[in-house]
Amino acid sequence: MGQSDRDTVRALPLFCSMSRNNFDQLMAAAETRQFSQHATVLAEGNFPEFLYIVMDGAVELSCTHDAHKTTIDIVRPVTPLILGAVIRNDVYLSSVRTLTPAQLLLIPAQSVRDAFNCDSSFARAVAYQLTEQYGSLVRSLKNEKLRTGMKRLANWILRTDAMQGNQRIIELTVEKRTLASSLGMTPENLSRNLARLTRYGVRTSGRDIVIEDSFALERFAKPNALIDG
Repeated sequence: MGQSDRDTVRALPLFCSMSRNNFDQLMAAAETRQFSQHATVLAEGNFPEFLYIVMDGAVELSCTHDAHKTTIDIVRPVTPLILGAVIRNDVYLSSVRTLTPAQLLLIPAQSVRDAFNCDSSFARAVAYQLTEQYGSLVRSLKNEKLRTGMKRLANWILRTDAMQGNQRIIELTVEKRTLASSLGMTPENLSRNLARLTRYGVRTSGRDIVIEDSFALERFAKPNALIDG
């Protein structure tokens, strides 16, 4: 791992407060791996061997049951994956696959648990990280249960536009079926909802989503900081 990647990991809230010696030991045991697009990184139901950190690219967290699949989250750099399972040495509750070519940092799970047990600053950072993930889960549940699919899509458009610099043109970086699954709808419902949003100032142009009237879209979407962050 290069020094720039090492510095990036050190700057993460999860690692920035732990002792230099313990951080160096983790990095000495770590390795980076390149994954091709649509590669399976880990499977739900397995026990963790590593803490994975997304350094480059995008990955999908998904679950399956009775021939049905749903997307739990789409994760981009620089983000640790499924930290709770690593700390508890418990089974993964979701699978991870790459949506694009990706670079991941792999830290042996036992080394992470050893650091958790001996470094109080790291343990506190883990607690904060898990609390943040819990908050994200609650917001996701509120979004799913309190909004229609059309309003979930409208708010996703507003959030994504903000993250992409308020350019009013959103470039889809994932397949539409993956986006639909992450929003709790079928690809057909995604297409229908996009068409219905034209009355609120949204249109599609190829793979792009164009916001022509942000005020109308916001009035319809009713964004809420307690759901959308």
